[in-house]
Amino acid sequence: MLNMKYAIKDINLAKAGMTRIEWAKRDMPVLAGIASNFKKSKPFKNITIGACLHVTAETANLLK
Repeated sequence: MLNMKYAIKDINLAKAGMTRIEWAKRDMPVLAGIASNFKKSKPFKNITIGACLHVTAETANLLK
């Protein structure tokens, strides 16, 4: 078992990850439309989502 202080393996990668998430939010209008619909319909309400291995910037925007 890994003894990690954070929920991610290398906290030093967080800034670069947030930069990619913000890029996807800003430059992908379809993604913004989906996110807007999700805010209204709340398809993930009462659902626990676990993500591991690989989460794209686009997916991160939808999981917020």
